[in-house]
Formats: sequence, C-alpha cells, structure tokens
Amino acid sequence: MDLSSISGEVRARLDERTAAREQALSSSRRSIRSSANAIRAIHRGEFDDAHRLMDESRAAVDTGRNAVAGHPEIRYAGYLQDAEKEYAEARLTEALVTGAEPPTVDEVGVGVAPYLNGMAEAIGEGRRAVLDLLRRDQVDESERILGGMEDIYYVLVSMDYPDAVTGNLRRSTDVARSIIEKTRGDLSSALVQRNLREALERHADRFGGGSD
Repeated sequence: MDLSSISGEVRARLDERTAAREQALSSSRRSIRSSANAIRAIHRGEFDDAHRLMDESRAAVDTGRNAVAGHPEIRYAGYLQDAEKEYAEARLTEALVTGAEPPTVDEVGVGVAPYLNGMAEAIGEGRRAVLDLLRRDQVDESERILGGMEDIYYVLVSMDYPDAVTGNLRRSTDVARSIIEKTRGDLSSALVQRNLREALERHADRFGGGSD
C-alpha cells in the first residue's frame, strides 16, 4: 500500500493545527499577564495604565481566537477561556472599585461562562480594595464596595445551570461567598473600632471642656 500521500496530508493538517495551538497558547499567556497587571494598576489608582493593559489583553485574546478560528477543538480547549475570564475580571474589577456601571457580556466580548467566572474572581479583588481602604480609614467607601460584591454574588447564585455550561461556576461562587463573609467581618470590626474611637474623642472633648 502506498500511503505516502495520505501521510503527507495528515501531517500537513496536524502541522497547521499545532501552529494554531502554539499561537493561541502564546496569546493566552500575554492576555493573562496583561490582565493581571491591569488589576494591579487599578488597585494603585493608575487607571490610564490599567486601560492600556486591558486593551493589550483584549487584543491578545482576539489574536488567539483568530488563530484557532478553524479549529474548534483547540478554540474550546480551555486556555483561551482562561484568558477571557481574566480579562473579564479586570473589566469588572474596575467597575467594582470605581463604582462605574459594570460592562455587559457583549461589551467585554467574551463567552458567558468566562464572564461569570470573571465576576466571581472580581469579588476577591473587591476584598483587596476594601482592606486597602480600611487601612486608610475609608469605611464608607469600603461599605460601597462590599455592597457591590454582594450584588455580584446574588447574580452568581441565581445562575442555576450545570457546571458544564457555566464553567464550574458553582465552585467559584462558593469561594466568593466565603470571601464576602470574611470581608463583612473585617468591615464590622472596623466600624466598631471607629465608633469606639469617636465615642472616646467625644468624651475627651467633654472632659477637656469641663476642666477649663
């Protein structure tokens, strides 16, 4: 049997698929790195840098998707979805931290499952923002962000669909609930400390006034 032509055709197709996979992997890594750096910039209040990095992340995702447009078995292998999730997390973290209107799925331009899991991850970044604010004694702003975290959580728990459809969202939602409970406890402690400090200051003012 002469299988040389068949072998050559198969090799050509596999070479094409492998090249597409490598390009998608590289693009996914670039996107994830840019999203992580964007989130760090958001927490530092460097929003111009954050927007530039998020644009880089989105461009890398688009490059990866274009590379595997004809290879659905690679397109949905998981790593591009991870990049989409990290990009969605960055976009949603900015909205949560700044109080802006959260972008829709279509505005972010990712799949529904990566978007929802990005929402869940944004709750963890919300906790980080709350703790930073509490260190600066900005309790009111911390309360606003915690409220946003709870709003996100209520959306997540309402998504009662199989994990195969939502990308294991149930596990991410369970983690988010734990994060919110811890953050609520930290904020409650900060409120108690602030109220106690204010009460002591009022007493000190009255005591000082009575001694003159």
